[in-house]
Amino acid sequence: MGLSRHRLLLAGLLLFLLGMQFRVVESFTLNERSSHFVAASLGGGPQPASWQAPALRKVVEPPRWLGLALMSVGAVLTIKSLSTREG
Repeated sequence: MGLSRHRLLLAGLLLFLLGMQFRVVESFTLNERSSHFVAASLGGGPQPASWQAPALRKVVEPPRWLGLALMSVGAVLTIKSLSTREG
């Protein structure tokens, strides 16, 4: 099953808007649950439950080029979907 015109347009617009979001913000702060998941996935290991220190939240700083790359791919997919025939 190939990508239809509407799905290609939706994917292109979503990637373009996601790229704009990455260009606007400088960093994301994850909540406690996500921070524990990332720490466990990257090998940092989960913090013990008996440890009563304040919960650490991970700050993610995406590279500046990521937003431009997503916007470029989104624009290409959007234009491609507009030039594709229906059916």
